[in-house]
Amino acid sequence: MKILITGPTGQVAFPLARVLARTHEVWGLARLRDPRDRQRLEAVGVRCAAGDLAEGRFDGLPRDFDQVLNFAVAKSGDFDRDLAANAEGLGLLMMHCRSARALLHCSSTAVYQPAGHRPLAEDHPLGDNHRVFLPTYSLCKIAAESMARFVARGLGIPTTIARLNVPYGDGGGWPAIHLEQILAGSPIAVSPEAPNLYNPIHEDDIAAMLPRLLEIASVPATVVNWAGSAQASIEEWCGYLGSLVGREPRFAVTDRTITSVAVDVTRMHARVGETKVPWRDGMRRMVRARHPEIALAQ
Repeated sequence: MKILITGPTGQVAFPLARVLARTHEVWGLARLRDPRDRQRLEAVGVRCAAGDLAEGRFDGLPRDFDQVLNFAVAKSGDFDRDLAANAEGLGLLMMHCRSARALLHCSSTAVYQPAGHRPLAEDHPLGDNHRVFLPTYSLCKIAAESMARFVARGLGIPTTIARLNVPYGDGGGWPAIHLEQILAGSPIAVSPEAPNLYNPIHEDDIAAMLPRLLEIASVPATVVNWAGSAQASIEEWCGYLGSLVGREPRFAVTDRTITSVAVDVTRMHARVGETKVPWRDGMRRMVRARHPEIALAQ
C-alpha cells in the first residue's frame, strides 16, 4: 500500500514509519528543516515530502494514498498557530488526500474532562485537561477531532479517531522523561490526588494495533481509546524504574500538573484487541535501550 504519515520524526510515528516501510511505500510529511531528519527517515526507507500543516503547504506531495496516518502535533502555546496546524491543517490534508481508503487521526486522552480515578470512556465529557502546563494542547486536540469528523462526513473518508494514552518505548515517552529525572535526582511532579493513574502503551502494541484501527475506520468517524490494557500509576512505574537503576525516585506533590487520566478500554478490546506488552516488561526494555551502560538491578 501507499501510506502517508505526518509527524514522522516524532516519538510515536517514527517507529511506525520504520515498521511500515519494510513492506509498504511510506511517505513522511514534515517540515524537514533539519537535514538530519530527512537522513533518518530515508535510512529506514521512508520517502520524504517537505510541507507545513499550519500553512497548508503540501508541495510535491502525491494525492493517491491508500492510507493516511496523522501523528503531527503542534504545541507551541500560541492558539492561532496551534489551531492552524492541528485543526485547519488536518482538514486541508484530508482534502488533499480525499481518495484515501482509510485515515487514522491520532488524538489524545488529554481531551477528557478530569474525573479523578474514574476510567474515562469515549462518551465521557470533554474538557481542557492539560491547560496547567500545555495551554493549547487539549483544546487543539478537541478542535482537530471536530475537523476530522467534519471532513470525514463531508468527503466520505473512512476515519478512526484514536485517543492515545501515555505512549512509550525505546524512542522515549513520559516514562522515559521520568527515568532521566530519577537518574538526575530531580523531583517528579505528581498530583495530590494519588495514585496518579494512566494506561501506558508500548510502541510495539501501537504498531500491532494499527491495522485493526484502520480496518474499523468509518463514516461517521469511529472514536476509540488507544491505551494499555492495564492501568499503572506514575508512582508505581517510577518506583519500578528506580528499582531497576538503583535509585529512589523523588516526588513533588503539586497542583501544577495533570491529574489521573485512566481510561476505559472496553471499546478498544471489543473492536481492536488487547495490548500484549506488560508495562514492566516494556519499561525494562526501555531502560536497556536508552541506558545500555547501566547494569539493571533486577
